[in-house]
Formats: sequence, structure tokens, C-alpha cells
Amino acid sequence: MQKTQKNPSAWVAAIPLVLLTLILYGVIRCFGSDSILGGSQIALLAASSVAAMLAIFCYGRTWSELEESIINHIRSATSAILILLLIGAIAGTWMVSGVVPTLIYYGLKILHPSYFLCASCLICGVVSLMTGSSWTTIATIGVALMGVGEAMGLPEGWVAGAIISGAYFGDKLSLLSDTTVLASSTVGVDIFTHIRYMLFTTVPSMVVALVVFGVAGFTLDHASAATVDQYAEMLNSVFCISPWLLIVPLLTGVLIVRKLPALITLFVAVVLACVAMVIAQPNLVAEVAEVAQLDFLAGFKGVVMTCYGSTAIETGSEALNDLVATRGMGGMMNTVWLILCAMVFGGVMTGSGMLRSLTQLFLRFVRRTTPVVASTVGAGVFFNLCTADQYISIILTGRLFKDLYADRGLEPRLLSRAVEDSATVCSVLIPWNSCGMTQATVLGVATFTYMPYCIFNLVSPLMSILVATIGWRIKRAK
Repeated sequence: MQKTQKNPSAWVAAIPLVLLTLILYGVIRCFGSDSILGGSQIALLAASSVAAMLAIFCYGRTWSELEESIINHIRSATSAILILLLIGAIAGTWMVSGVVPTLIYYGLKILHPSYFLCASCLICGVVSLMTGSSWTTIATIGVALMGVGEAMGLPEGWVAGAIISGAYFGDKLSLLSDTTVLASSTVGVDIFTHIRYMLFTTVPSMVVALVVFGVAGFTLDHASAATVDQYAEMLNSVFCISPWLLIVPLLTGVLIVRKLPALITLFVAVVLACVAMVIAQPNLVAEVAEVAQLDFLAGFKGVVMTCYGSTAIETGSEALNDLVATRGMGGMMNTVWLILCAMVFGGVMTGSGMLRSLTQLFLRFVRRTTPVVASTVGAGVFFNLCTADQYISIILTGRLFKDLYADRGLEPRLLSRAVEDSATVCSVLIPWNSCGMTQATVLGVATFTYMPYCIFNLVSPLMSILVATIGWRIKRAK
């Protein structure tokens, strides 16, 4: 029987969201930080199925309409998927080539007990900026810094807060970050435009955090930081540490400044790192290729394996082994899978008109720029609370507010920035969120213990609202 199409009410449109929240709650309880390995994807597909059935049987939509919307959403994520794969290649090549270890080595050398908190925040920021992963940074160099901080007699909450603040600062601004790519691609903003626009809220938030950590560092009691030198020397004994390796990130920065397309910039960055790898770390290339003597074929095999596969380099320290281990392009497949399933959910919600119905609720009450941004920030935090996953929170917040920003004449880059200022940085502050659970477990510090000292994460959403209130660099879209 042919049904007349009508728009679903906001209450009906909320049913798939509620179901998604309930299923994700069970997934998080069962799988914890491993939810991204498949549980979250199943939750998205289940919620998509319910939304599709409601749209077809109750509101006269056809499957061909929903399928077309799903295809369009997946097509929009194609560039993001390619970027993620190149990010995996960069993570492997920049590590084995010695680029990232060189940055870590020089960063560790600047540590001093009086400004340990500031230095820890900056080091984690640099490492996260270069690797694009706050989780990897916290689980590796963060764990090492946590041990050093405890040896110095510093309160564990302060040390963990400084580590997390720096890691999420770099994660937000890194071209290699999956959350940065996800936020920009979900809204439809060029990634370089997105990163440059985030500077107006991210840098002030980081300055506030560094001031607080600086004052705390000079007021808290300190001890010796000799352990840091030990980690630095271990890196120096395994990798060829040289300032010449910094040419790779410098040239990559030049390409970014010249505004070359992201895919081209990332591909060139991989090629540069591969060349540096063969020249500076031939012994490690041979180790990756599992050969005793390096020749042309073995070198080719080692370089290719570093790009696509996992690498594990023995340093003599378990913490440093975790730091220098990489997953390559293959390590990005779980995130790619999650993006595809999220695009299915977003496609069904959009094609059925449910997302539009939810947006209409905000259109009734939100008129000016500040309430729009504040609502976006609030939604990012809310979805982190409900879905317990930062990736899904980013996608839902971006999709939910995309039409609202267009109707209000606000630039899409303002939306992508507000999403990052809330959904990305606040996920680690929630105990039952996958980020909060993971970092509390890795650092050995309860979420509520380190939460008051994650200055950057607490200030970022407030800074986003403050900048919107001032109107700094906010323009109406033509």
C-alpha cells in the first residue's frame, strides 16, 4: 500500500538516538576501550535499521531514497578515508625514520623539576601533534612522564592533567589526527581551513593551561628528574638522533603553509620519511624487513612494510617499545569501518528527514551566534555522555547542526571548530566514555582525580563560546 510521505516528529526521530545510546552503553560495559573494534559499528548499524524501518513503514519513504542518501554520505567520506590511510603510513614512516624519536629526544632534554608540568604538557603536545594520536601519546610518553612526575613527588592529578591537556592539544591541531579529519569531513570543511580556524580558540586555551601549570610547577615540591635522561639515552641508543631529521616535518609544514591539497601533502610527507628512513636508520629498516643485511629488495620490503603494517622495535624498555610501535595503514581500518557505519546511520537519519526534525527543535529557540555555538558545545558534551564515544559524538553533533548553521548563515568552519572544542576534548573527562576509561586505566589515575587539572580540556569549550560572544573572526556565510 502506497503511503503518503510526511516528516517524522522530533520524538520519533529521537528513537534511533535513544536506541543507539542504550546499545552503546552495553557495548562499552562489555568491551571497554575495545568498543571501536566492532561493537560500536554494530550499534550504529542496528540503530540505522530501526531508523530505516520507521521511515519506510510509518512515513512512506522508499529504500531507494534512503540508499541514495547513504551512498551520498559515504561518498562524502571517501577523502577522509584516503587521508586516514595516509596518516597510518606517516605514523609508521615518521617513527621508524627517527623523525618522531628525534622530537621526543630533544623534548625530554628540556625537562626540569621546576617546570616539569609545563614541559610535560608541551612534550605531549608536540608528540601528539606529530603522531596525530592523543591515545598513543598518553599510553607511551605519557606513562613515562607519569612515572617521572610521581618520582618527583608531584600530585598525580596535576601530572595526569598536564599530560592529557598536551595530548589533546596536539590531537586537535594535528593533520594526522583521525578526530580532526572526522570533524572537518563530517561538516564538509577543508582540513587545512579547519585547523587554521581552530587556532583562534585552541591556542588561547593552551596558553591558559600553560600559565596554570607554570604557577603550579613553581609552587609544588619537586625532586630529581634523572629518570628522564635515561629514557632519552635509550632513544639515542636505538635511533640515529639528528637535527637533520627535522627537515622532514619542516618541509611538510612548508607544504601545509602553501595550502597544497591534504592528500598531496601527506603523500609527500610519506615519501620524505621513507627516504630519511633508508639514509638514517638502515639497521631498523633491516629489522622491520627481518633480514640480517640490507640490500635493495630488503630495503624496499622494509619501507613498504612500515607504510602498511605494524612495526615493533626493541629498545630495552617496555614503555619505549610501546612508544615506537606503529600500526601503519592497516591500523586505521577499525576507524575506517567506524566511519562507514556512521555514514550509514547519518544517511538514514538524513534521508528519512529525522535529522531535520531534530534540528528544527534548535531552530525554534536558537537565533544568535552565541546561543548557536553554545548549543553545539552542549550537544557535543551531551552526546559524549550518552553515547560514551567521541567518534560518534563528533559525527552526530556535526550532522545535527549542519543545516542549522546553513539556515543561520554561519560558516561551516565555525561548526567544525565548535565540534572539536566540545566532542573531542571533553570525551576524556567522562568516566564511562571510552576515552575516559582508557586514559584512567593507562595512567593509573581515576577520571575524577585528574579531571579538575585537565585545564586545556576544561577551558576549550568555554573559550569556544567566549570567542563566539566576542565575534572574533566570525563571519556570516555568503
